[in-house]
Amino acid sequence: MGKKLADVFFKAVPAGFLIGIGGIVNLSVDNKYIGAFLFSLGLFTIIQFGFNLFTGKVGYIPENKPAYILDVLIILAGNICGTGLAAALIRMTSAGMAIHEKAAAIMAKKISDTPLSWAALGFFCGMLMYIAVENAKRCRSKNQDISAVFGTVLPVMVFILSGFCHSIADCFYMFADSPTLNGFIYVAVVAAGNSLGGMIIPAAGVLRKKIIS
Repeated sequence: MGKKLADVFFKAVPAGFLIGIGGIVNLSVDNKYIGAFLFSLGLFTIIQFGFNLFTGKVGYIPENKPAYILDVLIILAGNICGTGLAAALIRMTSAGMAIHEKAAAIMAKKISDTPLSWAALGFFCGMLMYIAVENAKRCRSKNQDISAVFGTVLPVMVFILSGFCHSIADCFYMFADSPTLNGFIYVAVVAAGNSLGGMIIPAAGVLRKKIIS
């Protein structure tokens, strides 16, 4: 059991780090469309390498046994560690100050919003992340490589360009700025919104099967 949970955690840390890289490139380019497109490298690589991302796993809670919730919580912890590591490393570089300033502006804007808005924007993002991961799974099973790429990239671009909130990406922005209590509260609320949004489609599927049967 311990080895399994350790494996879950250590597959989550690089996922958080990759989302951090996505955040770095998103903050490094002036064109928001290019930034949104390049950010998707993080999720695409996570899926290809089989790493664990909270927003890619939480949606499957309705389809799994209750013990799966522990896995999801460990994944969240690993992702947070990964984003913190990415933020710490980039702040040691010559690009660190620019990243810090942009991340600070993003977090100030996000935290000035209301908790209800955080949760709602997180809900939309959670749904899109479930769609991205599920698209990739279905396309891979049918050897539809091009469809898998578009199915992964488009939901990511939509959530970024729409201003939806991704708890793990926002963890990176928080660490690239400066971690605060308000920042952690914000991330926790967004994570709850991501969870509900990610579970809505599979939960509806489970409910439909029970009604039909």
